[in-house]
Formats: sequence, C-alpha cells, structure tokens
Amino acid sequence: MSLPEIVSREQWLAAREELLVEEKAATRARDALNARRRRLPMVEVEEEYLFEGGDGKATLLDLFDGRHQLVVHHFAFAPGWEAGCRCCSAFLDQVGHLSHLHARDTSFVVVSRAPYTRILPFKARMGWSLPWYSSYGGDFNHDFGATVAGTGAEAGGVTRRAAEGEASGEPGEAVERSGVSCFLRDRERVFHTYTTRGRGLDGLGPVGSLLDLTALGRQEEWEEPPGRAGSLGTPAGREALRYHDEYEY
Repeated sequence: MSLPEIVSREQWLAAREELLVEEKAATRARDALNARRRRLPMVEVEEEYLFEGGDGKATLLDLFDGRHQLVVHHFAFAPGWEAGCRCCSAFLDQVGHLSHLHARDTSFVVVSRAPYTRILPFKARMGWSLPWYSSYGGDFNHDFGATVAGTGAEAGGVTRRAAEGEASGEPGEAVERSGVSCFLRDRERVFHTYTTRGRGLDGLGPVGSLLDLTALGRQEEWEEPPGRAGSLGTPAGREALRYHDEYEY
C-alpha cells in the first residue's frame, strides 16, 4: 500500500503553502470557466414533452414549479429495470435539501424513462423525497442524450446489466446515460442552456469532492500516485458502488 511521505510539521506547512498557490490558480480558472458557461447561448424548447409524477401528468414548464430555472437529473432507469443505476443512486444520495436551490429561484427534479409505477417502489426503498418524473413513452430522454443506441462503453452509459454491476449489454441495445440538464424559463417559453454527463458530474456531489481532499483519494485505479486504490475502504469507482442499503459498514 502506498502512503504519503512522513515529514516534519514545518516541511508539511511549506509543501502545503506551495500547493495552495496552485489551488488558488485552479479556483480562478474554475471561476473563469463558470463565467464562460453562463455566456453559452440557449435553445428554445418547442416540443411538448409530457411526464408523469406524483401529481399526475406534467409538462416541462410544470417541472419549473413557478421558478425561473430548472435542473434536471437524468437518472438511468430504463422501463424494464427493477432498480435504477447504482452510480445515479450514489449521486442522488448526495443531493441535499432543495430549499437552498428554491431560494435562488431554481427547481430540481429527477427524470427517468422507467414508468412511474416502477420508479415509486425504488424511490421508497431509497428513502428519497425529491420530485421524480417518468418520461416513459416520450422523446425527452432521446432528445437530450439520456437514452442512446450502442454498448454502454461506446455510449458512455449503462445497460440493465451494467446498472446491476455486470458487463455492458449487446451492441444496439438501448443505453441509459446519467447527466444533468439546465433550463431557463422566460414567462411561458422554455430554453435549454446546458447539459453535462460522465465526469462532468464529478464536482456536483460532496463525496467525490471530499475524497479528493484526502490522502487516499477516491481509491480508483486511474488516480495518481498509484498504489492507493482499494487499500483501506471501498473504492469509489462504478464497479464497487452499491445502493446505500447494501453496504456492510
């Protein structure tokens, strides 16, 4: 097992100050990137998407719940699955109280392609109270890249077997991809402003961000320095993820 070098407190403070210079540069670079993201153009959504939620049928405009911004979590959960994707579940576990988003005129909802009757028991099992809608039978998932054709590895998403921790499916099988899309409302008009998926979700939850501060990191094979993956706890990578009620800790 690889561990950090042992040094004196004075040596550690010097190394920490050196790293702090780079951290501040990264913060400024992130601020500049966020500013560029806010300057992205937007596209008007003219399609009449229909969803099903706890209060029945809803349009995309309804999902705003009267607010001006909407964040949609594309949760990988296909119609034939008994449970949702483990990685999406780990992400959703990290979403806190929505009042802090609501105070900034922003709504947050979860959308999956599974029928609402399949979503409900899984949502109850996980103990989530977040608003969750089904896009079953509509084009929303396809139009926003949350459902595509191809193997999981090719499409950057998961099939049923991949969601359950097994190998990806066969070529041509529908693939569900997790992600986040942002929308802006101007009166009755809805605009799509941003979408990210894959590693783009990395910094959106505290687990990965907190692990990035630690000596062992996320304990994944791709991380540097090598030799710390799976050394003590459960790795944070997809292969080792479980639903939160399946861990033995």
